[in-house]
Amino acid sequence: MIGRLRGMLLEKKAPHLLLDVSGVGYEIDAPMSTFYNLPEPGNEIILHTHLVVREDSHTLFGFFSESERSMFRSLIKISGVGAKLALTILSGISVDGFITCVEHHDAATLIRLPGVGKKTAERLIIEMKDRIKTLEGASSTDTGRIHPVSGGKVNSVEDAVSALIALGYKPQDASRMVRGIDHDPDLPSQEIIRLALQGAVKHD
Repeated sequence: MIGRLRGMLLEKKAPHLLLDVSGVGYEIDAPMSTFYNLPEPGNEIILHTHLVVREDSHTLFGFFSESERSMFRSLIKISGVGAKLALTILSGISVDGFITCVEHHDAATLIRLPGVGKKTAERLIIEMKDRIKTLEGASSTDTGRIHPVSGGKVNSVEDAVSALIALGYKPQDASRMVRGIDHDPDLPSQEIIRLALQGAVKHD
């Protein structure tokens, strides 16, 4: 099992990134909660990782913090919640926010995440009730070590729409979410995605 990687960030296009570790390029999928903290390519980062092995693929997932990875591992143990949906959940709601939903039996907020229906939301609340004890008190930025730098983005709106589609939103919904944001044209794509996801979760 690959549990941790330290290397140079070569490429990032949510939810995918490429990490060079001693000359070996690792393709990694990461939630938006991790992408929000990524520096520009060319900088060194450290990620907590989890390898999912299937008959037809080996997929490596990377996380900024240990609490994110712990939540991911707990989510994929639940029937009907695969790695992709777990990544989408982590992209749309923070670890602390998810814990709050479970503790308050707030299925309505979870249902607003793509791929989470009423039955899945109820299952998440019931089965995660005991497991969240290992996540409580952990910040979504508790142990990750990333050296962020500022930098301009090219086609940030287009990148944001593509990322939302990759996270499970329908193309028309992704476009609508991004268009509904009153943002600066120079705003980085990850910030546009963050605002779009926040709006989706809060929308009644």
